[in-house]
Amino acid sequence: MTLTSATLVAGRRVGDIVWSNATLADLIDALATTRSDRAAVTDANGTLTFRELRAGALRVAKALRSAGVRRGDSVGILMGNRAEWIVSCFAAQYLGATVVAINTWYTSRELGYVLAHADVRVLIMTRSFLRSDYAAMLDSLRPWHESIPSLQRVVVLGEPTDDAMIGWHDFLASGDKVPDGEIATMQAAVRPDDIAFLLYTSGSTALPKGVRLAHWGLLKNCHDIGERQHLTEDDVLLLPISLFWSFGCSNAMMAALTHATHIVLQEHFDAEKAVALIEQFRCTALYGTANIMRALLDLPGLGDRGILTLRTGLTFGSAKFMHEVIDRLAPEMCHVFGLTEGYGNSTVTDVDDPIDKRLNSTGRVLPGSELRIVDPATEEILPSGREGEIRVRGCIMAGYHKDPTTTSKVFDNDGFFRTGDLGVLDEDGYLHFRSRLKEMIKTGGINVSPAEVEEVLRAHPCVSEAFVTGLPDAIRDEAVGAVVVLVDGASLSAEALTAHCRASLSAFKVPRRFQVVPKDALPLTTTRKIHRARLAELFE
Repeated sequence: MTLTSATLVAGRRVGDIVWSNATLADLIDALATTRSDRAAVTDANGTLTFRELRAGALRVAKALRSAGVRRGDSVGILMGNRAEWIVSCFAAQYLGATVVAINTWYTSRELGYVLAHADVRVLIMTRSFLRSDYAAMLDSLRPWHESIPSLQRVVVLGEPTDDAMIGWHDFLASGDKVPDGEIATMQAAVRPDDIAFLLYTSGSTALPKGVRLAHWGLLKNCHDIGERQHLTEDDVLLLPISLFWSFGCSNAMMAALTHATHIVLQEHFDAEKAVALIEQFRCTALYGTANIMRALLDLPGLGDRGILTLRTGLTFGSAKFMHEVIDRLAPEMCHVFGLTEGYGNSTVTDVDDPIDKRLNSTGRVLPGSELRIVDPATEEILPSGREGEIRVRGCIMAGYHKDPTTTSKVFDNDGFFRTGDLGVLDEDGYLHFRSRLKEMIKTGGINVSPAEVEEVLRAHPCVSEAFVTGLPDAIRDEAVGAVVVLVDGASLSAEALTAHCRASLSAFKVPRRFQVVPKDALPLTTTRKIHRARLAELFE
């Protein structure tokens, strides 16, 4: 369908019915029609209007089509926060393709797994970003027809390193002969329940899981998130959160676009540069993890800066931390609970909520979803005031990619998603997050699978056993800690263990603390299994 100006993103006046029949390409069409010359996306290279965003997306769509991309194919994007990320993302949506948002911190091992598992047909990337050399990573994965058999084309922003890659401008030119009507026909075939995004998140196993997110959920849930923030077309959102992360692409980006909000991208976070962008563009909204907010709050002379134009946004943390963010950074900042499987957030505080609710809860469930607290042992639905597992039904993923077994396990008999998190609903329906039922470590707002880190550690010839746990951290909420048992007679320093992990793991997954212990010092349950809840005690 095509949205009309009467139904498009008119601040807080959009009804739920709009999103149930729309696709992401429909949204861009409507924005280009009704907000044509308003600023849409700004990065270090300039600003695109909504009309220019659509024109750019359509040109990339033609180039993707010339590369053979069809409805249901996967298009990978690997780069920092750039306008080309967003343009390429929506180009794929015009064809009914699925965007695979690739973590910029991946090592070669991780990159190869995701590209193959997602069946990526075309990869659009920068040659490098920060300390990662993606061209070298791809070279190490050759021959691609064996390691990544689906991969047909690698597009490089800048000069390609060899004949197997194509430069951005040559790639765009390759689609110039594709008729407009062909793209329009493909767009018309896209359905709201088609998969728009495939986002990889750490799971309870050593391999990441691909979360399948549909058009309708990205539009509806993210529109409702923006409603809680009271976003309008007069707001300007600073986005330092990585676009590959759910908090970036399936939350911040979509919440902004469903409200015609101007997005200012920061390619990678730097506190001083973030303040400069806020001052330059008079930003009124900000998405940030706890460590991003902390870095801004710790800047000298913060109160004298133009950063005080900030009004709203999303973050998470303790009541004390939220009070500081609201008091010193953005008076209408919203607190959230959510996960990738739930299209970013399932509960969000409203800027009009009483301050006590905004500080001490993560808000009420969003429209179109249901939330209940369940005793995971008995499956009893618990009343307000009782702590149990948080379960959500409604705006929830279409399932894990190529993993029906795990998908079936995470839904209960009533169709509620088992979040693995513990919380309490108060008598007013506000959720109070308590802790994680499952073992996942959340460091700086990003999930880390202990099993993946343990697998890498155990690959070291001097390591007999390894167990990974979360440790309290004032900045990151949790830090990754590793308890290691060495092979008899072996000696290994923390520095050597760190170097070993860095060779195979993204930086955020590398343990910050190591504790080498004899095997008989490991805490055990009565059934002689590792007592993971007590691993942190070994660091005391």
